[in-house]
This record gives sequence, C-alpha cells and structure tokens, in this order.
Amino acid sequence: MPRRGHRSSDRGRTNEDERSSVPGGEHNAARAMEDRFPFHFLLSQVRPLQARPLELDISIFILFLVNYACIELVLYLAVEKSKQLYVKLYPEDSSFTRENPPIASFNIKIVFPSVPNRQTFIHPGISDKQLKNNDDFVWVIDMLQTGRFIIDVEFLDLKIVAPSGGDPTSIWTGHQADKHRGAATTLDSFRRMLIHGVHTDIRINVTDNLADGSIGAHRAVLATRSPVFRSMFAHDLKEKGLSTIDIFDMPFAACQAFVNYIYGNFQSDEFLVNRIALLRAADKYDVSDLKELCEESLADDIDASNVLERLQVAHLHHLPRLKSSCLRYLVNFGKIYEITEDINVFMQNADRELIAEVFKEVLAAWNGL
Repeated sequence: MPRRGHRSSDRGRTNEDERSSVPGGEHNAARAMEDRFPFHFLLSQVRPLQARPLELDISIFILFLVNYACIELVLYLAVEKSKQLYVKLYPEDSSFTRENPPIASFNIKIVFPSVPNRQTFIHPGISDKQLKNNDDFVWVIDMLQTGRFIIDVEFLDLKIVAPSGGDPTSIWTGHQADKHRGAATTLDSFRRMLIHGVHTDIRINVTDNLADGSIGAHRAVLATRSPVFRSMFAHDLKEKGLSTIDIFDMPFAACQAFVNYIYGNFQSDEFLVNRIALLRAADKYDVSDLKELCEESLADDIDASNVLERLQVAHLHHLPRLKSSCLRYLVNFGKIYEITEDINVFMQNADRELIAEVFKEVLAAWNGL
C-alpha cells in the first residue's frame, strides 16, 4: 500500500490536548483522533524528565480515539523512565479488544532535539502486530539524556474485526469508502445523468499536455454547485451563447474527477491522485466543500517528500489549517533538519512572505527549547 504520512498529532484532525489527573500526580496528554486513518503522530514531551534514576517517571498519552462500525477503539502510548526508557503501545482493555485485538503496522522513533546532532533512536518497522495488552509492544531504550524529546509514531495501517465478524479489515479503506459513498436516490440519478450523458446541454473541452478530452455536462447542475459557473451562464459573457467551456489549466483526469465530484460520482482513488489539481479547481470555481475536503485530506498525509509543496499550496490558496500542519511538521517536530537540500531550494524560490513565516516558526521553536 502507498506510504501515508502525517497525522502529525493533528487529525490530521486531533482535538486539543485534554489533561486529566492520573495516579501519582502525572498527566495524560490526550489526542482524540476521531475517524481518519492511517496517520503520522508526532508527540513532543510536554515537560522535562527529571534526572532521578531511582524514581519512575510515567506519562500516558491517548494516540487516538476512533469510532468505526459502532466500535470505539482507544490506543494508548505509555512512556516510562527509570534507568531506561520504556515505550509501550496498547489498546484500552475491553471485552472487544480481548476477543478481537487490533492489528497495527507502524514506524516509531524518538528524537532528542536539544542534544548535539539531534540524537535519534529508530525502531525497526512493525508490520501487522497484534496489540492485545500492554506487553505486546514494548521498546526499551538505554539512555542517559534528560530534557525534551519527541516521539514520532507513523501508523501505516490498522485492522480490526467488525462487530458482525469476519476477517480483520483496514479502518482506512473501509471507513473512507463508507464516508464518501452516496446512498441517496437523487444522487444516484445525477450520477446516471453524467455517466450516460442524459440530455446534456454543454460540453467541457479540456486541453493539456498529456491528454485532451471532452466531458458532457448540464448547465443547471454546474450552476447549482459553482457560483462561478452560475455567473458564466447568467450574464452576457462569451460562455452564455456557446455550448462549450474550454479549460486549459487543468489535466483532463483532474477535470473528470472535478465534474464527477460535482455530480456526486465520487471516486476515492481518483480523488487521492488528483487532490492538488482538485484543490485549484475548487478554489477557481468556488466549490467550497471540495476545497475544504482537499485541505483536510492533504493535511492528513504530510511527509518529508511533500511537505514543502503543500506548504506553498496552502499559502497560495489561503488554507490556514494545511499551512499550520505543514509548519508544525517542519518546525515543531524537527523535520526541517532532515530535508536540508529541499529547504535550500525552497528558500531560493518560495514567496518571501512565506519564507518569513517559516523563519518566525523556527525562531519560536528555538526560544521554546
């Protein structure tokens, strides 16, 4: 399966930290992950660990809480420090998890940003690990460092058994399909109108470097979903007297995906491949719900290979949540040090205002160390 990234402690959409007392006077840093998966979770230790080797220091974090197929599943990350550092990942104890424990695939590492050379401990990748209790995944690290550290957990997949039984299935695959599947009869009718070209009254002609094409559509549907199309058809513009719309700034595959979305013929694979082009189209034609969906999706799988591109996209299209997620991924969790060559190119070519924002975040992070 393709490598999915970010969920950098942001749900993709994480809720704000919730703190509550636990035995021993310690605190939980709770991160409720709602209903998206997989994700990349980056957790920064909220207070320095004291250099008291004979006393146990414990922090427990909720990595995510997800409702899936009427199941509420909670995964905990426990960090214990005495003479060694213990990192545990386990589900909340319940009759369901005892009978049907979740199966997780993930990468995990710990970074100490304040020591020379940003010391990093990396655990070998975990694939299809059954998590039944707090002894199923335990990572023991010999360490002498004290102070702030970062735990970076990248979930690649999570499988659970539905209440109806059967084999374990991925939360990502099943839930995303459920989320975007339209069941309404009216929506199905719109799909058939598009697919079978029922009484189309306008054609969208797309010209791009890879493949030209034409898509039959209906003025009423386009005008209903897009204020820009509505203005085109309502006023005495060139498009009003013609039966075609010519598009030169969008690949044909992306335009087909855009029209499919407008008609409710949503295809998740098609959406994922064309997200950035769809975002541009949604911004240009003022389809606000698609723009929001693209922003949320792009924020959900940020990684080192795409973070700078998405940061620039967020800046260009005024997407505060995506921009915040990118900056947090780069700065708060130290990824900016891992892509120095890309950063150099970015600094030479990016918008000056955006570069200033990045520097501001870096300085704020340094002051917080």
